[in-house]
Amino acid sequence: MSSAGANDGRGGLDSPADFSGKRKLKLKPLISLLPYVGRYRARVAAALIALIVAALATLAVPLAVRRMIDFGFSAEGVALIDSYFAVMIAVVAVLAVASATRYYLVITLGERIVADLRSDVFAHLTRLSSAFFDQARTGEMVSRLTADTTQIKSAVGASVSIALRNLVLFLGASAMMVITSPRLSGFVLAAIPVIVLPLVAFGRSVRRRSRIAQDTLADASAYASEVIGAVRTLQAYTHERAAQSRFSSAVELAYDAARSSTRARAVLTAIGIFLVFASVVLVLWVGAQDVLAGRITPGRLSQFVLYAVFAAGGLGELSQVWGEIAQASGAAERLFEILDVEPKIARPKNPVALPTPARGEVAFDNVRFAYPTRPETAVLDGISFRVKPGEKVAIVGPSGAGKSTIFHLILRFYDPLAGAVTLDGVQLAQADPLDVRSRIALVPQDSAVFAASVRDNIGFGRTDASDAGIARAAELANATEFINRMPQGFDTPVGERGITLSGGQRQRIAIARAILRDAPLLLLDEATSSLDAESERFVQTALEHLTKDRTTIVIAHRLATVLSCDRILVMEQGRIVEQGTHASLAVAGGLYSRLAKLQFETA
Repeated sequence: MSSAGANDGRGGLDSPADFSGKRKLKLKPLISLLPYVGRYRARVAAALIALIVAALATLAVPLAVRRMIDFGFSAEGVALIDSYFAVMIAVVAVLAVASATRYYLVITLGERIVADLRSDVFAHLTRLSSAFFDQARTGEMVSRLTADTTQIKSAVGASVSIALRNLVLFLGASAMMVITSPRLSGFVLAAIPVIVLPLVAFGRSVRRRSRIAQDTLADASAYASEVIGAVRTLQAYTHERAAQSRFSSAVELAYDAARSSTRARAVLTAIGIFLVFASVVLVLWVGAQDVLAGRITPGRLSQFVLYAVFAAGGLGELSQVWGEIAQASGAAERLFEILDVEPKIARPKNPVALPTPARGEVAFDNVRFAYPTRPETAVLDGISFRVKPGEKVAIVGPSGAGKSTIFHLILRFYDPLAGAVTLDGVQLAQADPLDVRSRIALVPQDSAVFAASVRDNIGFGRTDASDAGIARAAELANATEFINRMPQGFDTPVGERGITLSGGQRQRIAIARAILRDAPLLLLDEATSSLDAESERFVQTALEHLTKDRTTIVIAHRLATVLSCDRILVMEQGRIVEQGTHASLAVAGGLYSRLAKLQFETA
């Protein structure tokens, strides 16, 4: 069964282009956080209770003030003043405890949600297909994991806490205003649309500018990550000034975008505060006229004014945090764009189980493939071959012939455009990718070494490996000698990307990792290319032991490394042009013969 079209280069869900900054902003991206909030319903309920208690305590203060003004300054009411103040102290105590509880619950809830979100985004990134990472920039993905989640944490924690408190206070104070004086409340209610509509309209501009600022910062972070990762090459070519200039330009663009976003937020805040408090002044003037006319008492006006101040203050605070929430909205949108990407290479709903015991048999049947980033260029054009269980097959040919692509398809990093790839008789497109990869050990040409200890790097091949197993793998890979010379032996940190190791040492750690994996299918991509002659001889001996009774496919430019292979496939321009043993191909007069003459005669 062909998987044609799965990676035809015409775009798809598993592509960074799907969440470019040019897309139209979603109206309510923060709603996507609700499932995360729903995981902690008890904490949310407790925070809401504390919020309501604090709001009720705050709203009780004007009632005491009114009674004190209207009745407390008479001869009969002097005795009541002490009791009023005692009650107010009790109310303030309740307010303090409830506010502290609300703050703790909401802030920790924000931290918990962001921690879950970070974990989910990272886990999702690790599941995305290679086609996604062919275009995505690592620095930008890291920026989304760090800067954007920090923005959400700030909003979901402090900003949302402030917003909820002021929203409840605004609604409660508005209700009490109506109860206190319906006439004055009418003036306030008439002013609300004048206040809210500009805030909502301007808030959209703030969110758009915030998104631009975050995207620009991600661009700068992506460039910095790329340059720092290759700092030795940068210095070797004395490219420091050019890199500094480019990064400074990127930082300036990020600064300009952030300044534009901040300016919009500042204008939004100014508009909100002016409209809110101008309406309070207007209502206070009308209320003063009512007191002079005898329509309300001074105490009732004071009560109304306090509620109006509470409502205005709540609405004013909402206008200030609106900008932060708008920024968080942009950040949430960027994160959920990643979570919305569906990997093209995924586990089928009903995967076909690979047979046991594993045989390590690989077959390509008329496979055609082009990378999604270059759909017009066929990398493999009708490839067909079969590697029998236990057979050792080499793939040789000039650079760009498609050798490494064969490994990518065996590992199911991509699906072919046409034809089928099978492992032990099962089409890879019908199997669980994790099951497929668990039967494969890979030694790539550019070995990945992590910023961890030697032991952890070798143990990456099998998470359940014992120290003895790791030591044995290192010995077979001829790595024990240099490991024992290191300050802490197997526990020595090797630095980011194994920067403290030589190329040959990194390669031997990768070989030890593959030995430890003990998989039925071994893929060697120029596995000895970085080794000196003596180390290569030892490693070749180890690999001969390792490849015994297991299927091995070797990619090599140095033909001396494939002389012991059972069969050699010669590739050119995405096709298999020759196959046979070294002896038969060397005298056939074809491409292999020419390559052999160039290498062996030169040597």
